[in-house]
Amino acid sequence: MTLDVADRLAIHELMALHGHLADSRGADRLHLLMTDDVVMDVTAYDLGVVDGLEANRRLWTEAPGNQPVGHHVTNVMVSEDDDGTVRVRSKGIAVMADGTTGTADYDDVVVRTPDGWRIARRVVGRRA
Repeated sequence: MTLDVADRLAIHELMALHGHLADSRGADRLHLLMTDDVVMDVTAYDLGVVDGLEANRRLWTEAPGNQPVGHHVTNVMVSEDDDGTVRVRSKGIAVMADGTTGTADYDDVVVRTPDGWRIARRVVGRRA
């Protein structure tokens, strides 16, 4: 598969959707972001590896601790492997209610589904 401009735009919008869903606590719309069999590795935040859409919904609604009020996804880079795997690397900037900030790296594998592009695999890396 060769990605065209429309694919790249849709993937960029998918990455932006993460921030909007996280900020609106939109776990009920997570199917717009992830595949049913998504695997998200959040071990950098001591949350382990979360398998499946339903488990990710629970994480989004039950995550421990003080959650950011603002998630900003930026520096999105889309690439395609020789075997057709589509990878996305991006940065996340999180703003907490008290104004402190943090940053993370997202390493994703995205797939085209009948309903559009979705995240199939995500590794969230923590930045000090």
